[in-house]
Amino acid sequence: MGGEWEPEGLDSGRAVQIITTHPTGAGRRGSGYRVSGDVVLTAAHVVSDAGSVQVRFVTGDGSTREVHGEPVWADSTSDIALLKISDGLRTDGRGAAAVPPVRFARISQPMDCEALGFPRFRLRRDTALPDRGITSYRDTHHALGHAVPLSNQRRGTLEISRLEAPEYAPERDRSPWEGMSGAAVWSGGCLIGIISEHHRDDGLGRLTANPVTRWYKCLTPAQIDELVDLIDLPAEADQLDRLPHSSPPPPGGSPELREAARKLASAVHDQWDKEERRRRVHDPLPLAVRFRPAEAGLFDHWANIRRAQPGADPGPLPLAGRLDQIVRIYRTLPSRRLVVLGAAGSGKTILTLRFVLDWLDGRAPGNPVPVIFGLGSWDVQTTSLRDWMCDQLARDYGLVAQDPDSPGRNLAGALVDAGWILPVLDGFDEIASGLQGAALKKLNATTMALLLTSRPKEYSAAVAKTDVLSAAAVVKLDDLTLSDLDDYLPRASRPGKGGGLQSTVWGPVLAQLHHSPRTLGAHNVTTVLSTPLMVAMARTIYSDAPGRDPSELLDTTRFQSPDALRTHLLAAFTPAAYHHPPTDSASTSTSGTGTATGTRRRRQWDPERAQYWLGYLATHLTELKTPHLAWWQLGTTMRRSSRMLVVGFLAALSFGLTTGIGNLPVDLVGTPYDLGFAVRRGVVVGLLHGFTAGLAFALVYGFVSRGAAEPSRVRIQLLGRAREQRAKFAPRFTIGFAFGLPAALVLVLVDRSVVESLGLGDGLDGGPLGALLFVSEVGLGAGLVLGLMAWLEVPTDIRSAVRPAALLDENRRNVVFHMLVWALVFGVPAGVGLGLRSEPISELVPGPVVGLLGGLAIGIEAAFGGGLGYAVSCTAWGQWVALSRMWLPLTGRLPWALVAFLNDACDRGVLRQAGAVYQFRHAELQEHLAHAFQARHEPQRPVRSTERCTARASSRSGEELTPDRDTPMTRRVHP
Repeated sequence: MGGEWEPEGLDSGRAVQIITTHPTGAGRRGSGYRVSGDVVLTAAHVVSDAGSVQVRFVTGDGSTREVHGEPVWADSTSDIALLKISDGLRTDGRGAAAVPPVRFARISQPMDCEALGFPRFRLRRDTALPDRGITSYRDTHHALGHAVPLSNQRRGTLEISRLEAPEYAPERDRSPWEGMSGAAVWSGGCLIGIISEHHRDDGLGRLTANPVTRWYKCLTPAQIDELVDLIDLPAEADQLDRLPHSSPPPPGGSPELREAARKLASAVHDQWDKEERRRRVHDPLPLAVRFRPAEAGLFDHWANIRRAQPGADPGPLPLAGRLDQIVRIYRTLPSRRLVVLGAAGSGKTILTLRFVLDWLDGRAPGNPVPVIFGLGSWDVQTTSLRDWMCDQLARDYGLVAQDPDSPGRNLAGALVDAGWILPVLDGFDEIASGLQGAALKKLNATTMALLLTSRPKEYSAAVAKTDVLSAAAVVKLDDLTLSDLDDYLPRASRPGKGGGLQSTVWGPVLAQLHHSPRTLGAHNVTTVLSTPLMVAMARTIYSDAPGRDPSELLDTTRFQSPDALRTHLLAAFTPAAYHHPPTDSASTSTSGTGTATGTRRRRQWDPERAQYWLGYLATHLTELKTPHLAWWQLGTTMRRSSRMLVVGFLAALSFGLTTGIGNLPVDLVGTPYDLGFAVRRGVVVGLLHGFTAGLAFALVYGFVSRGAAEPSRVRIQLLGRAREQRAKFAPRFTIGFAFGLPAALVLVLVDRSVVESLGLGDGLDGGPLGALLFVSEVGLGAGLVLGLMAWLEVPTDIRSAVRPAALLDENRRNVVFHMLVWALVFGVPAGVGLGLRSEPISELVPGPVVGLLGGLAIGIEAAFGGGLGYAVSCTAWGQWVALSRMWLPLTGRLPWALVAFLNDACDRGVLRQAGAVYQFRHAELQEHLAHAFQARHEPQRPVRSTERCTARASSRSGEELTPDRDTPMTRRVHP
């Protein structure tokens, strides 16, 4: 088959062989398909007049299983029949309840198609079972062809052409395609017909099928109603999916924009593929996350969703499915707008990951790129959806370069405006409750394709206050069932002594849930373990950690309600995660904490200290009212005055030390004074200059720190800058000159009024002319430094800013280069000026040597005094060092190796990386840790209302409210 097609619809485990016996002679062979949990669809002529019917499944290992099939519905005119099979059959690893219904469709133009059946030419000799009298069998045949809807119009059948032709059978009156009748024909992930016959005159490369549309012409309304009940057939032909699915126009833009979209797609795929592996979604198998249509009143009219013509009402599309079908179902929606509702921990995040990865795995070059946006950071009142998305793209993927087609717009804006971004808006419920209605209005102001997730209560309240999301279908995630727990928990645990799935630590628990489902303990466990989040936590606590017995979950003395049990799992998860090494070290080679091969030995973190640090971080996010843990925002919950003191102290220390120490060689070489004078002058000058600089930089920080300083998304490039980079020189030069001029004037006044009055003047001030030159040089130098940096900066590459550590490293390199520019700009002119003086300053040392030493001293002073002070007060990296790498570790609130700790927490499944920021793996975990931290270490502070889940449950858990034996200020244990 040529062209693109979606293989999600056909499931080989549901294709069956039909074997019939006849009272008066030989029976027939045919094919069929399990369309629901206990119903098989086949051709009516295969089972007509049958004495008995056997349904044969082929399992994943190649063996077969047979069950009895009871014909319950048949019609010879449409040539379709339904067989009832044993309820709960598990031939493909699923029970009847786990078999999703199929989607039926009609085609309007030739399309690629496929069918899986058991034709006669697949007859094989069986040498494995001669003692059972079985000498031959029919193997499966996967037929790939082309469905042609305009052929056979008089009969109304569907021609399947371009099939690989088999050889003719020896018997001239029999077709090699015998046995293929009843096989389901699939296209675009939907069932479009049933194979019915082979006309020899058509040749061996063509078959005839009965299309689904013909059923509506052949059957009475009563018969259609019966099929609606039995196999979820749409009630009217107009409600069938239409193939090919309508697609929005391809995104536009220049080749540069297409290349940016390609790089973005690669970065997004790598990012979320690593996250999925960290979460062990496929280890050993994915949980059975399923969804179904939400209740009426939450989504728009189907006519709007399906973009119907005026006057048409096409009816609903099938929306039920499982996790791996989300992309296919989304693509059937002509509006490309879908809302996914689910309770806390029900699998919304896993669904968004699967959606993004499956979309990108099958993405054609002209398709948009799905990007996950956390709605919790959207300020609905002040920022439009478009501008907020652009900011997030610039932050997480470095899309700050200028659009070549529109100089006033960056790449992020260009991609959004051209339709290259498919927004996956995660966490509608995380928007402030009073603003969710306003957010829904802004979403309705746009027609862009999107996928939105939310908790049901918050979304329903917003809909009740405003309106539904226009042209959007809505699905709701189902709870996990006991059967799902049977399939997952034993396989995710180590085998016991007896071997087999029943020997694991979960065996007694699952047996109790089956045997006594109405007891309080069983009710608590099945209620709590109905979400993937709690199942994953239970796995970490009991399956991954040796010596833990999950039978304690049934103890109704300790856990009298589902809330108490949920709180226990949240409390035990973090310690369990830190009692064994993480399972995924993929981030080691990319986080700045490991070597290129990821072989550096991991740090060992004390579980109790890790719990404390994570609690502090969770409280920090609660204070900021955001789920995004950004390294440049750490410490910003401290009072501004405290932050100003820390920044001012560090700026004073760096400026004072370098000035005082740099004064020594200048006075020893350039003046006749001795060492004692140089030391005394250096101490006084260092203290005075340090105090002055510290005060100045603290005031600058207080002025610019209305919020956290944003990290720069630029890198240094010596050649090849664009015009817009060169145009930034003048504004930045003006800022530097305006800051440097008064700062230098204050230093001159301090030297003339204080230092000289103490008898420590060294005669090198140059008098009034020297003061004027010094003030001018500092002002021009500071302006030149900032101007040069603006001239040398270019936007970062898209692929280099996805991880928090990458953005942090880029900002650190920029600050180091910034300090080097300070040293060169101030040191080189000073050295040349001192070295070219007409007379040597010292009789013992010639002018060039003095120039070299003086220039080196002044350059170092400028780099570590002015450059480092500027970095600490005005850059995100400098403030990160001052607050997060020095002050917070000194006070015990965070570890010294903070980046290594955060990346390790991601590997352990406690945190996750979302672009340039970190997040807790779930809001419930963040809320629980914040509440526990405040209860233990900040009991005088009221618990915020946002901590709604654990604030109620923790009051019943004594283990959560027990204070530490030692506070972080008296006992600091660092790994």
